[in-house]
Amino acid sequence: MAQAQTQTIREVRAQAKWVHCSARKARLVLDAIRGRSVPEARTVLAFSTRDVARDIDKVLRSAVANAEANHGFYGDEMIISACFADEGPVLKRWKPRARGRADRMIKGTCHITIRLASLTAAAETAAPKAVPKSEAPKKPEAPVEMKGETPPPGAAPADSVTALVSEPAKAKSKAPRKAAVKPRAEKTDKGEAKPKAARKRKPSSKKTEE
Repeated sequence: MAQAQTQTIREVRAQAKWVHCSARKARLVLDAIRGRSVPEARTVLAFSTRDVARDIDKVLRSAVANAEANHGFYGDEMIISACFADEGPVLKRWKPRARGRADRMIKGTCHITIRLASLTAAAETAAPKAVPKSEAPKKPEAPVEMKGETPPPGAAPADSVTALVSEPAKAKSKAPRKAAVKPRAEKTDKGEAKPKAARKRKPSSKKTEE
């Protein structure tokens, strides 16, 4: 059996830690650029109204710089294969309220990660090479009678070969037999038909008397 060959896509990643934004707000922007090419993602981030889009744009530019400088890729020909935001440590602050009280404030942080993949590598893995199918066994050819040549030793004689070939042809040529035609009866003066066997012959003695 042929073993399936798996090709791995070389990915380039960049990460920014302890970004002052909650993970939920960062995921709303990351969902909009996931699966897009680098130029499209930059356009989406440029027109986004959220503040975290600036931090995500910096991470994207860092990933493109890593791909071009370290791996020799072209940035505009890459796509964002994966992007996610993990929760980071929480900053606890206090907010003054009425009557000398204070409420707790939680300022979350997140770690933003972006992974880029080359379009050419993705196209190769999307269309794997087809495994050639095993050739079907060929059907044995019917023996053919050779005129003017002697058969090889151990082969069947030519008469038996022609008999085998002609038998199915004879079986097909048979036609159903037709029923025997019955003799038509002669009509008398009265219009009634009587068979010839029903007539009575006059004796020869009466013929002579007449």
